[in-house]
Amino acid sequence: MLMPSIFGESLFDDFFEDFTRPARSAVRYHTPVTSVMRTDVKESDTGYELDIDLPGYSKEDVQAELKDGYLTIQAEQKKENDTKDDNGTYIRRERYYGSCSRSFYVGENVTQDEIKAKFENGILKVTVPKKEATPAVEEKKRILIEG
Repeated sequence: MLMPSIFGESLFDDFFEDFTRPARSAVRYHTPVTSVMRTDVKESDTGYELDIDLPGYSKEDVQAELKDGYLTIQAEQKKENDTKDDNGTYIRRERYYGSCSRSFYVGENVTQDEIKAKFENGILKVTVPKKEATPAVEEKKRILIEG
């Protein structure tokens, strides 16, 4: 289950630790969660295959964009969980809004149409073709010598 970044890896360990060491808790709020968007990159003869873990996200939550040679994957999620008793009084009310993104340099020669992506079972599989950078042809510029 995806937890908000303020809870870190374990909700209850962090909860009880805050009572014993309140000074450390402020640092934890700014620490990135390491379990989000873990990526495996596999190289083949024709390209690269990226397997990006996005547990708890659906296909509609994920966007991919190619700009200036960078492939950016962004996931955003909004969840609300309300539990009421028989009288309509809230027993528990939780909300989670979060987003994460990651960028990969794929080269400026790769076009958007060449990149294929598929989302299945919480894993985004992206295929990026290999393209060799075409070296710029050096033009000879002659200087006119008058005389």
